[in-house]
Amino acid sequence: MSPGRYLATRFTSLKPPMLKAPSPFRLLAMITRMQWAFFAVAFFAWTWDAFDFFTVSLTVAQLAETFDKTNTDITWGITLVLMFRSVGSIIFGIAADRYGRKWPFILNNVLFIILELGTGFCNTYGQFLACRALFGVAMGGLYGNAAATALEDLPEEARGLMSGILQQGYAFGYLLATAFARGLVDTTSHGWRPLFWFGACPPLLIIIFRLMLPETTVYQEHAAVRKAAESHGNSVSKTFIREGKVALRRHWILLTYLVLLMAGFNFMSHGSQDLYPTMLQNQFNFSHDQVTITQVVANLGAMLGGTVVGFSSQIFGRRLSIIVMCIIGGALMYPYTFVTSEAVVAAAFFEQFCVQGAWGVVPIHLMELSPGAFRTFVVGTSYQLGNLVSSASSTIESSIGERFPLPPKDKTARYEYGKVICIFMGCVYVYLILLTFIGPEHLRRKFDVAHDADVREVAGEDDIAAAVHRRERMGMGLSDEDLEDAAEVRREEARENPKHHPA
Repeated sequence: MSPGRYLATRFTSLKPPMLKAPSPFRLLAMITRMQWAFFAVAFFAWTWDAFDFFTVSLTVAQLAETFDKTNTDITWGITLVLMFRSVGSIIFGIAADRYGRKWPFILNNVLFIILELGTGFCNTYGQFLACRALFGVAMGGLYGNAAATALEDLPEEARGLMSGILQQGYAFGYLLATAFARGLVDTTSHGWRPLFWFGACPPLLIIIFRLMLPETTVYQEHAAVRKAAESHGNSVSKTFIREGKVALRRHWILLTYLVLLMAGFNFMSHGSQDLYPTMLQNQFNFSHDQVTITQVVANLGAMLGGTVVGFSSQIFGRRLSIIVMCIIGGALMYPYTFVTSEAVVAAAFFEQFCVQGAWGVVPIHLMELSPGAFRTFVVGTSYQLGNLVSSASSTIESSIGERFPLPPKDKTARYEYGKVICIFMGCVYVYLILLTFIGPEHLRRKFDVAHDADVREVAGEDDIAAAVHRRERMGMGLSDEDLEDAAEVRREEARENPKHHPA
């Protein structure tokens, strides 16, 4: 299709497909116990990823006092995490697509424990930045793996709803971080450190949970195709590399688009959230309790928005759902940043409903657009490279905000952060609307290996059919070892009684 003809289809393709969707309760009932287990472990891991990230956002002032730095200096701790997450997404994404979802996922959480504890024991600003940079590498590998673990085995009809719920692990993590920050920060002689020490504990439970689960069915199908290709003299690794070459050759434009799209989404979330607690406290003179209440209500709106819009995208389409949320979110930016009374709580609720409503579509939208054999890598890396592009969001807003000073309170310098956040977010919404409008959509795309054109080009129909047949037999309770034992028994019988076992 020519570029001109493609652009012309962007208008017609926005027409809502109005696909019939069962009630949410019926969709939830369609999910098997194993699928629920995969979803739960991915959701809790993604929740704690967000919790760990926002521990810095919620303690900027305390960290600045401890290390004798400005708030802007401390926001570099946020920026470094965002910058280095793309490194982790590449390393762990390739590992998860090649060796399975399970062990890279577990290693991610082991590193969370080590580095969150390390941050809590930092004594210098340099140590703090080093820990947060390494933390970014660990955190970068989780998103793509969590999305694949949670969604790729689900029934097609349930993906939109569950995508919205999964993404709200981010908002739920923010909510938990806000609540625990209020309970742990500055309530002991250790200041901000207990929040980080506490953050290192739950990943141990997540690791135990994941150890009890197998690989996802979709990954096992891909692994079976690569194993079947060995009959033609191609090793598993060689087949994997060939799949990567095909994916790059056929989808490089799409991969570039996904990075740009995720840059817009990350600018939207970080631009509206990272500096917001600082704005409430510094510019609006909110107390710690008022900041906590506002953030909790905002994240309740985010969780509701992600779930509702994720489900709705299954009916109205992914792109249209994102665009509508961006338009409404842009209209709400003025009250979100200029209402200086406690009434801003309402604006915060609906603004984050829109921000995370659009984000609720993202996991399944990325999954449906990604090449099947490299789904974890593409989802995670596009997300984290978008994070890299948007990594300086809070630093940019903080730096520009300091150009608009307000009358100080006691000895505390105050700045008009709200104006900067409002203008910044207006530009982000326009960018995201345009990029989503021109982009593709593969609503309800099938994830199984039999419908993967890239794998078909590499392995061929025979290997796919052999792998599918092998998986069907294994689904009846036969493992790889069982199949090999059965084959050996048949060979023995053939040698002993060749008349009944012709070659």
